[in-house]
Amino acid sequence: MSELSTISRHAITVLAGQLAVMAFGVTDTIVAGRHGQASLAALSVGSAIFISVYVALIGVLQALLPVWAELRGARQTDSLGRSLRQSLYLCGAASLVGMAILLSPAPLLRWTEVPPALRTEVESYLAVLALALLPALLFRIYSTLNQALGRPKLVTWLQVGSLFIKLPLSIWFTFGGAGLPAQGVVGCAWATLVVNGSMLALAIWLLRTQDIYEPLRIWRRMEPPHWPTIAGFARLGIPAGLAVMVEVTSFTLMALFIARQGTTASAAHQIAANVAAVLYMVPLSLAIATSARVSYWLGAGDPARARKVVFIGFRLSALIGIALAAILLIAKNHIGGLYSTNTGVLALTGGVIVWVAAYHAADALQTLCVFVLRCYRITVAPLVVYCVLLWGAGLGGGYLLAYRGLGPWAAEPSPTPFWAASAVALWLTAALFLAMLWRAVRPAAKTRATGSQGR
Repeated sequence: MSELSTISRHAITVLAGQLAVMAFGVTDTIVAGRHGQASLAALSVGSAIFISVYVALIGVLQALLPVWAELRGARQTDSLGRSLRQSLYLCGAASLVGMAILLSPAPLLRWTEVPPALRTEVESYLAVLALALLPALLFRIYSTLNQALGRPKLVTWLQVGSLFIKLPLSIWFTFGGAGLPAQGVVGCAWATLVVNGSMLALAIWLLRTQDIYEPLRIWRRMEPPHWPTIAGFARLGIPAGLAVMVEVTSFTLMALFIARQGTTASAAHQIAANVAAVLYMVPLSLAIATSARVSYWLGAGDPARARKVVFIGFRLSALIGIALAAILLIAKNHIGGLYSTNTGVLALTGGVIVWVAAYHAADALQTLCVFVLRCYRITVAPLVVYCVLLWGAGLGGGYLLAYRGLGPWAAEPSPTPFWAASAVALWLTAALFLAMLWRAVRPAAKTRATGSQGR
């Protein structure tokens, strides 16, 4: 099977599962929007905080993908099993940190000037999601393991199947019925807790019963913490997790700053953010598939083959990113109607979607680059770029354009300046990451050229 076919099959399988997970968010957004404008605004703020915490922590665990893919490429299955068990210590620590943040959001809500009327419901929503965090992170370890093994189908089936649980539960818990009182947006969080627990239980059952995991000898007695191994995880995972946190908070924090503009602006931003997040699943899936193959060939001692895989993945990501951005521009005036019937929300959403298209085209490029850079153990430089450009130029520039004015541009209290500044910042980020990636893969090209001259 060619590398293009291998990457495509892996990416499509991962994408199906990721879209199912994103459908959880789409479901909650639609359900909350139908429940009321205030519920949609509360979801916008609450989900922004949860996503900021959650993606940072799964970024730490997802960074283990190149480690396990390399061990697979080197055929060190026993070491892979031990590494998996050690990762549980990292997962436990990450869960404690995340739960502490989700259970105490009040200072952040005050700092970002979220209207007091929304705060109580947001805090209740996050308290339930704090309980859902540990099973979600444990399932992420299972997902990362399968991606490293090049066998993502089992994860995808679980994610797709869980959607059929999430949809009815979100509707039932939010609107009530059959003796259950309506819980509003908090009902969406309870549905997420039930789904995460169910997925984890099924994942554990699969680990115990499926033959593909037997060579790893996962179910040996748990070893004490091996601090050099955990330190290695931390050196790779913490910068990667912080980078993901900066990337995501560069637009999730928009929700908190935009909240002061009122429920119409918050609802329009929530729709735009949800569209961007759904589209992000495409380059994310390609990046996961590409990085798994790159690390496999690096572990197998074939850097030239790894470089070839990098270019295949990059071409795919660029072409699909441009195509999806074009579709957004064509459909910009119709997307809002899928989420809301409010005329004010629809009018505002159309203008924001134009910048979401520009944002996504850059996102497709930089996502592929940052995942592959981790294969070459380059994690700190991308973190610095994210902090300067996405937080500084993107979020900071958007804040100035919206509330203070910047040079010849007067202040425009709207979600549009935030998205415009973020799109520009992300294009600059993509350009820098491309330069880093080229420098990382050049040694493979030089080695290949030297070998050819020797023959």
